[in-house]
Order: sequence, then C-alpha cells, then structure tokens
Amino acid sequence: RVLMALSTLLFAISHIWKYWELRLNAPQYPGGLFVSVYTHDVRGDVSEVDGLNHYIGMAPLADAASFERSIAPYAIVVCIIMGIAAIFLSKKWAPLLLVPIILFPIVVFVDLFAWLYYFGHNLDPTAALSGAIDEFTPAILGRGVVGQFTTDAMMGLGWWIAVVAAVLALAAIVVNFRKAPRTA
Repeated sequence: RVLMALSTLLFAISHIWKYWELRLNAPQYPGGLFVSVYTHDVRGDVSEVDGLNHYIGMAPLADAASFERSIAPYAIVVCIIMGIAAIFLSKKWAPLLLVPIILFPIVVFVDLFAWLYYFGHNLDPTAALSGAIDEFTPAILGRGVVGQFTTDAMMGLGWWIAVVAAVLALAAIVVNFRKAPRTA
C-alpha cells in the first residue's frame, strides 16, 4: 500500500513539471529558442519557433496534440483517483487500477514521437522553403539537424517523475502478487 500511495503521489506531482523540452539553435537566435511541453500546455518561444517552421511548411506547435492536452487534466484526475482507490481496494482489483499510471509515461512518449513524425512528414508543399527541406522526423531525444538549424531535445523532469511513479506502481503489483494467499 505504501508503494501504491507513493506511486500515486509522484504521478500527481509529475504534472507540475515539463514532460519534454526542446532547444532550437538558430543563427539569428544566439541564445537559442526554447519550447517546454507539459501534459496540458506548450510554453516558451512557441511563436518564434512557429515562425521559423512556417518557412519549411511545418504546422504550428499548438496544433500538435491539442486533443490530448485538452483531456489531460481529466485523465490525470481519473488516474489519481484510481491510484487512491487501489490503496483501499482488495488485492484482486488494486493492480488493475494501477495500470493507467504504469502506461502514462509510455503513452506520452509514443504520442509525442507520433506527433513529431507527423509534423515532419506532412510539410506544406506551398511553403516558401518547402523544396529546401525533405521530410524528416524531429529528434525526440538528443541532437537533431534540420537545414541550418540544430535542436537539442530531452524528456523533462515531469516525465521522469512519472516513470518513477510507473516503476513504483509496477513494484506494488509485484509485491501484491507475492503476498497474495495461494489457494490449492
């Protein structure tokens, strides 16, 4: 139960911090441009990055995962309620209630990758510099290169806290099964 409670608490607080961070290094921005993705919001130098991306035909960042970001607050609350319920329910149902907390960071990572892939492979052919850049997948982790620009991307503290919450929830399930009474 302690592992379940700790997992749920960490999952709840993970949403305060960034889940993904990107630094765009451009010659005209010597300090770089920064975009921070939270479960419910995109912040930072979004309009500047959108302005640069517009030239190669990439859609505005706000268009990415708008549905996911709109339902995130509700999904998070449901996951927290399920985590709390797991603490108090029977050992039979507790593991099932922890599954969303376990899957959340995986789903976020896959969804982020899918949106990056989509944006880089669906460039507007009528954009000013559309012929200068071939389709590409922006880097989700590490360094990426697009034309004269480089990007540095990393998962944010919030995502890593969610991963720890998922590992603790998984550990709670393992402990739960090991302590479950065996019937003949």
